[in-house]
Amino acid sequence: MLILPTYEGALQPYAPKGDPLVPRAPRLPLTRTAFAAAHVVSDPLAERDPWVGRPSVDWDNTLRFRQWLWDQGLGLAEAMDTAQRGMGVDWLTAKELIQRTMVEAKAHPLKPHVACGAGTDSRTPDALKDEASIIAAYEEQMEAIEAAGGQIILMATRALPAIGADADAYARVYDRLLGRAQDKVILHWLGDMFDPALTGYWGSVDIAAASDAVLAIIEANRDKVDGIKISLLDQSHEEAFRARLPEGVRLYTGDDFNYAALIEGDGSRHSHALLGAFAAIAPAAAQALEALAVDDRETYHALLAPTVPLSREIFKAPTRFYKAGIAFLAWLNGAQSHFIMPDGFQSSREITHYAEVFRLADSARLLTDPDLATRRMSQLLAVHGIEPG
Repeated sequence: MLILPTYEGALQPYAPKGDPLVPRAPRLPLTRTAFAAAHVVSDPLAERDPWVGRPSVDWDNTLRFRQWLWDQGLGLAEAMDTAQRGMGVDWLTAKELIQRTMVEAKAHPLKPHVACGAGTDSRTPDALKDEASIIAAYEEQMEAIEAAGGQIILMATRALPAIGADADAYARVYDRLLGRAQDKVILHWLGDMFDPALTGYWGSVDIAAASDAVLAIIEANRDKVDGIKISLLDQSHEEAFRARLPEGVRLYTGDDFNYAALIEGDGSRHSHALLGAFAAIAPAAAQALEALAVDDRETYHALLAPTVPLSREIFKAPTRFYKAGIAFLAWLNGAQSHFIMPDGFQSSREITHYAEVFRLADSARLLTDPDLATRRMSQLLAVHGIEPG
């Protein structure tokens, strides 16, 4: 029995329901490509001045979590915003993360698909004052990803909005980058709820105009675009955008509020997944996609429906702090041995939030070892002065 705080300012007893899903690999090929975006864990014994300089990564725990995702048949989106790019994790750390991850992926028996984020954070903002410098920064990271054997995700960069780039500038930059890529890449549209510095991406704050701009880039480079990840938390926009994509170009949903309906599709079109939420709900996600592969929509919805309230809590405003909830669940479930993140990011959410995540994860059957999860939740509560009754 736990004593958990509520958003009403009360303390209430809570007994976990149990009945968790058992993490396992799918028993048949999936019909949706699914990337889980994974976080980074810091070494609590080696970290010094966590708000200053490079993080001291706990490589054992960081890679252990990736193995846990792969064991369930999920692909991996590496070194993305979920890995705190620009929020505690610098490019040199991200580059080492990509290299280490690709070595592990190549040795894994399921041969997981790994796509890696290329951005411009190898250079300081002061050094990114024009298109040429932005292109050069991207190219440096693209080359590192290709050398490691990963697929490229062209992450949205803060540098283009910072220089006031218009749609034509975006077209020039992306045409150059897509033209030099060795294989098909994934584009990335991250809304300002995830990163306010990305406001006006694709050259306009008007979503319709921005959509037209990026669709023109895709059409001009369709032989080099695998798909585009959209994280705007707007289901109707994603469905309309998806219908306009050229044949063979995928929509990877990054909508952590509406993923169940978007992945299922409307009968003629569906989204694939590139989601931080899938790192939090991996057993339900993998097993739901397995059910969808045999058109068992009843099981699909039964598994995913309880995860939606959990994901909405993890991604509540300020949305950019969602990484803490993903790491918290990984700790509760034994996929990592502690709850320490780069930049002290675990402190970005309050104890009441973590208590609500615990309740909702239990309801979604995502506390895979209820006894371990209860012990660890008790430890966190005690740090906040909440002892068992």
